[in-house]
Amino acid sequence: MLLEISHLFFSYSEEKPLFQNLNLRIDEGKTIALAGESGCGKSTLISLIYGLLDWGKGEIIFDGQKLFGPKKNIVPGESGMKLVAQNYDLMPYATVAENVGKFLSNINLDEKKQTVKELLEVVGLTEYENVLPKYLSGGQQQRVSIARALSVMPKLLLLDEPFSNIDYSRKVELRERLFKYVKEKKISLIISTHEIQEVMPWLDQIVVLQDGRLIQNDAPEETYRNPYNEYVARLFGEVNVFNDEEKKAFGVEKSFYFPTEIKIAENGLKAEVVESRFGGNHYWNKISANGKTLTVFSEHQLKDSVHLLFK
Repeated sequence: MLLEISHLFFSYSEEKPLFQNLNLRIDEGKTIALAGESGCGKSTLISLIYGLLDWGKGEIIFDGQKLFGPKKNIVPGESGMKLVAQNYDLMPYATVAENVGKFLSNINLDEKKQTVKELLEVVGLTEYENVLPKYLSGGQQQRVSIARALSVMPKLLLLDEPFSNIDYSRKVELRERLFKYVKEKKISLIISTHEIQEVMPWLDQIVVLQDGRLIQNDAPEETYRNPYNEYVARLFGEVNVFNDEEKKAFGVEKSFYFPTEIKIAENGLKAEVVESRFGGNHYWNKISANGKTLTVFSEHQLKDSVHLLFK
């Protein structure tokens, strides 16, 4: 067991407690996502794990050692961990390469240079090694921070919204290289993200928080196919929600159907097309059936009436 959080209580104020009796266990070598709406406690939990905040009750044990907050630690943070927060904290008068190599030993300069080069390749910034941070975009600074955190080979890497300022095309490349690298190096990873569906292929576990409560903790496929409630389902995008009465009327078993789970077929439930718009790799459709409006994706633009099958 790499990380164990037991009976954790935390509050920013007496009027609004956040975590009340939070329990979470994370195994070594896993890639974990903290998911949930803004304000659910993702960033706060990461700060608590890293030792930037003091908690009221409970304990956090990392790699067999009990952790303490800033009141008992003169230097904030915990050894064996690295945190990439949303403020980057780069040295302004050092180059990108110097920032990445900040924590590396100078005993073997050739080895240090090779490590920095390898990490710059992971984050896609090899051509910026001699550039100062002030000349970089926010997304590029974010990638420098990730490379610097990886340089010390931490047992646990904590990433707080690491792709928030990165262009989509760069984001796709970075995600794949980063997740492959941490798996190869056996680095455990906890990432807080609003983009759960985009990182899902690399995850071992999704921890869903809602107003400081842990409401689901499962493998990605289980979380997607069997969301605990509507809140969890909507983290993956648009969803069609059916109450018990509607489930009977439609003859469906589940309470939540994503647009990809409702198919256009030759036979099935008859429905009327309200809207059909081009959405890139699919057409986005609003369809009315049994007095309910559904969102359905299709390969082709739809017109007039169709038949639906629920998968």
